[in-house]
Parts: sequence; C-alpha cells; structure tokens
Amino acid sequence: MARAQDGSPGASSSPTTAPRRIVLAALILVAAVANLNLAVANVALPDIGEALDASQVDLNLVAVGYSLGLSASVLYLGAVGDRYGRTALLLLGTAGAVPFSLLAAWAPSTEVLFLARVGGGLCAGMAFPTTLALVSALWSGQARTRAIALWSGIGAAFAALGPLAAGWVLTQFWWGSVFLLTIPLAIFALVLAWVVVPSHVNESTEPVDHLGGVLSVLLVGSLVMAINLTVLPDQGVVIAILVGVVLVAGTGFVLRQLRTAKPLYDLRVAARPTFWVAAVAGLVIFGSLMGAMYVGQQYMQNVLGYSTVAAGAAILPGAVGMVLVAPRSATLVVRYGSRVTMLSGYVFVLAGFLVMLLLWTEDAAYWPVGLGYFLVGVGVGLSGTPASNSLTGSVPVQRVGMASGTADLQRDLGGAIMQSVFGSLLASGYSGSIASQISSSPDASKVTATTEAALQKSFAGAEAIAARYPQYADQITSAAREAFLAGDQWAYLSGIAAVLIGAALVAVFFPRHERERELHAAYQPPGTTA
Repeated sequence: MARAQDGSPGASSSPTTAPRRIVLAALILVAAVANLNLAVANVALPDIGEALDASQVDLNLVAVGYSLGLSASVLYLGAVGDRYGRTALLLLGTAGAVPFSLLAAWAPSTEVLFLARVGGGLCAGMAFPTTLALVSALWSGQARTRAIALWSGIGAAFAALGPLAAGWVLTQFWWGSVFLLTIPLAIFALVLAWVVVPSHVNESTEPVDHLGGVLSVLLVGSLVMAINLTVLPDQGVVIAILVGVVLVAGTGFVLRQLRTAKPLYDLRVAARPTFWVAAVAGLVIFGSLMGAMYVGQQYMQNVLGYSTVAAGAAILPGAVGMVLVAPRSATLVVRYGSRVTMLSGYVFVLAGFLVMLLLWTEDAAYWPVGLGYFLVGVGVGLSGTPASNSLTGSVPVQRVGMASGTADLQRDLGGAIMQSVFGSLLASGYSGSIASQISSSPDASKVTATTEAALQKSFAGAEAIAARYPQYADQITSAAREAFLAGDQWAYLSGIAAVLIGAALVAVFFPRHERERELHAAYQPPGTTA
C-alpha cells in the first residue's frame, strides 16, 4: 500500500521525491494567491471610487466580488476535485488567476472590475479548496493539525500583508496595479505545485452531484448579492428576486442532498457537532477579519488621512498576531481541545471590535488602530486551526473535499457576508448621516438635489464636491468624516453581535476535549487516523 507524506498508511498518489515541507510550502503558496487577491482591493477602494466615480455600494461590490466568486463555487469545486483530480484543479485555478488579474487591472468601469473580481474568485474556488484537501489527505494525526496550523496562519497573514504591498504599489502606479501583485506569486506557485504536488491522493470514485453543485452556486451567490443590494433605494424588485432564488435554491439543495444516493454535501455528516459548529465558528472568525480590514482601510484613509502605504502598514500587527499564534494553536488543540481554543480566539476578536468601536475616533492615534488589528489577528490565529482541523477530522479522507470546501466557505462566505453586512451598514449610516446634516444645516436650501445625491453617494463623492466648492471644502470634508464614523459604528456593533452569537454556539454545542477525540475517531474508517 502506498503511504502518505507523513508515513501513515492510506494515501495513494503519484510518486514524488519532494520533501514534505516543500509540498506543504507549494500548497501554502497556492492558497496565498487566493488570500492575497482577496485583500488587495480594500486598500485601493478610495482610489477606485475617485477614478471610476463609484458609489459606496459599487465599492462594496468590488470589495466583495472576489469573495462572491470563491464562496459560491467552493462546495461544488471541492467535490469535483475529490472525483476528477485535486491537483489538476489546483493547477487550472492558479493559472486562471493571471488573466482575471490583468482584466481587473485595466477594467474601464466598476461593472467590468466587479466581473473580473468574480472570475478571479471562481478560479480561486478551483485552487483554494484543493490545498486544504491535499493537506488533509497527505498528513494525519498531530502532523495534520500542525500542517493545517501553518496553512491557516500563513494564509491569513498573506491576507493581512496584502494591503501593505498594495499601498506601496499605489504610491508608484495607478489603482489597477494592485491587481497585478499576485501574478508573479501565481506563476511561481503554479510551477512549484506542478513539480512537487502528487497527482492523485485518496480521491473518490463516486459520481459528482452536479445538480446539487449548481444549486449551491445559485444559493450562495444570490445570498451575497441580496445582502449587498439592501441599501439601494430602488432595488426592491431585484432584491425580492434574489431572495426568491435563495429560498428556491436552498430548498432544492436540501431536498436533493437528502434524497440522492451520492450527495454533493452530505447533510448527515454536516449535522455532526464537530462539523457544523466548527463551520459556523470559522465563518464568524474569518468574516470578522475581512470585515475589519474592509472598513478599516477606508477609515484610515478617509478619516485619519493615512496614505495608502501607511494604511496598509497599519494592518501589520494583525499579521504578526496570526503568525505568532497560529502554530501554537495546534499545541492548544492537542492539549485542551478545539472548543477551548476556539473560545479563546473569540475573546481576542471581541476585544478587537470593542477597541474599534470605542477608540477608533476622528482624531485617533495609531496605537488603538494597531491594537485593534493585533487583537483580531491573535483571535483568528487561535480559532482558525481548530475550526479547519475539526472539519477535516469529521469526514473520511475520500470526502475531504467536502470538509475543505466548507473550511474555505468559512473564509469566503464569512468574508462575503461580513463585508456585505459591514458595507451595507456603513453605506446606510453614511448616507443617513449626510442627509441629516444637510437637513439641519442653515444652508440646506442652497444644496441642490444633485449635490446632495453626490454627497450621499460615497466619501469620494463628497471629496469631489469639496474640490468643486473650495469655500465649503472644510465643512464638506468634516461632514463626510462624521458620516463615515456614524456608519462604521453600526458595522462594528454588528461584528460584536456576530462574535457573541458564535461564541455562544461553540460554548453550548461543541463537544469537550475527550468527547471530541472520541467522535473524530468514530468518524474515520477502520485503519485510518483522524
């Protein structure tokens, strides 16, 4: 019998002479392409808004487009990889990142930019879930936990480091240059993965439920779009259609998975407490990171007046927190279990949001900015490993694509939902505050409907009006900052609520350490190690 990379029985793969650490490095680099692409748009949002005359809702869609494509496709493509070849799908998705990055860089409008971001996310949906699936298939036991800790921590750090690199690029080139950052990394990762990653590792021979896959794409995609459009005043019909698609696709997906002999997403497995609680926990944790980065980048540039480089560098404490803590979280999982480790992470994320809510003011110094990101980074580093490890340990290795797809869905759907909710609340709060300030101003009669619409559109729109009327520039900019702070308070409050709900679910429903080990052992076929 062929042996897995850690020497454990049970893996069948094409021969490879590459050391384990090189194979793991290749998988982490492929995942880094997706993580970096996920984050680079945030720092460029103010520049994109100015260059393409984008509204706040347009900017929300640009920011969430990549997550939309990724989250909508990971479940389906994870199953496709299990059946037809994970490594082939990984290579195809990594290669596809290049043309969509080029299209995003030279997009002539927000609509084209949004489509390029969605396309890039779909390519990441091919590559990203297969990286964790291969980690789970090639390693077992404590070696798997350590490998997942490195995969999770380094991947999240790339997401946090992306804004710094993007900020520097923006000082040298135009806004579209941020989307070119991933191309050299994608090419290098593609070549390395081609050389060292085994072609076939414990892949399934079961047929893929393609109908279930299409329904999952419609369900997740429509859900994310509906959330993003809720703040638009004249989109009631579109939102109603999207909600209808969510309900129909969701119902059809559940019925299909319960009735078919070979479900795409085994709902009976998903009902295991070590699976569904970990899935929800990861969704909240990773969504919190993406939501905080999304709002924070605009806060630092629009309110505090940071340059793009300074705004990108401000996130570094978050990356440091993740890199320092993620490898150690594997030890905590082995010693104390996933439940305690995840709850510890929630405490830090909650503290981070409280810092943002209370201390991120109009004249805040840097230390509360750095502290907020550091706390969130530590929380993600602590919670990411147990969330992903519990998912992969709850399914047999032949179906690990389902677990890896769910683990990726945590990041992508969590990021898409939290960014969408944060963005919707930010846009709604901003627009409402501007309207209130105009109506209460003694010069309200002088503000035309066109000017008011431009002021309410986005912070960039307000800056454009300020440049047009320099005699009122200080008042307009001050009002826009006040409006932004009114919106971001609602965003942080929603983040706090999500963290508290997620922590309660983990505390009540996730099994304690001994029971968790018993369940993971019972979920594996005889002769294998979870």
